[in-house]
Amino acid sequence: MSKILLSIHVLAAILAVGPVAVAASMFPAAVRRGDGKAATLLHRICRVYAYAAVAVPVFGFGVAGTMHVMGDPWLLVSIGLTAVAAAVLGLLILPRQKRLLAAEESTSDILGRLAMLTGVFNLLWAAVTVLMIVRPGSSTGA
Repeated sequence: MSKILLSIHVLAAILAVGPVAVAASMFPAAVRRGDGKAATLLHRICRVYAYAAVAVPVFGFGVAGTMHVMGDPWLLVSIGLTAVAAAVLGLLILPRQKRLLAAEESTSDILGRLAMLTGVFNLLWAAVTVLMIVRPGSSTGA
C-alpha cells in the first residue's frame, strides 16, 4: 500500500504543483508583454491546479502514516514549508494575479512583487522536494 500511495503522491506533485510553478512563473512576462489572453489562461491554470495540488499533502500524509515517519523532523519541516507555499500561492500570488488582470493603470510595483513571490513559492517547493529525497535523520535507511 505504501508504494501505491507514494506513487500517487509523487504523480500528484509532478502533475499538479509543476504546472502551477511554471504558469505562475510565466504570468509576469505575459502581463509585461500585454498579452491579456495568455495572462488570463496562466492565472486559470494556477487557480485550477492549486485545487488539484491539495492531493499532494493528502496522499503525503497517507505515505507518512504507512512509513511510520509522521513525527520525523524532516517531515515536519516539509509539512511546514508546504503550508507556507500554499499560503503564498493562495493569499499572495493568486490575488495579485487577479488584481493585475483587472488593472487598467501601470502596475509595475505589483508585477515586481508578484515575480518575487513566485520565486519564493518555487524555492519553497524546491526545498520540500530536496527534503523528500534526502530525508535527513530518516530511520527508513534511504
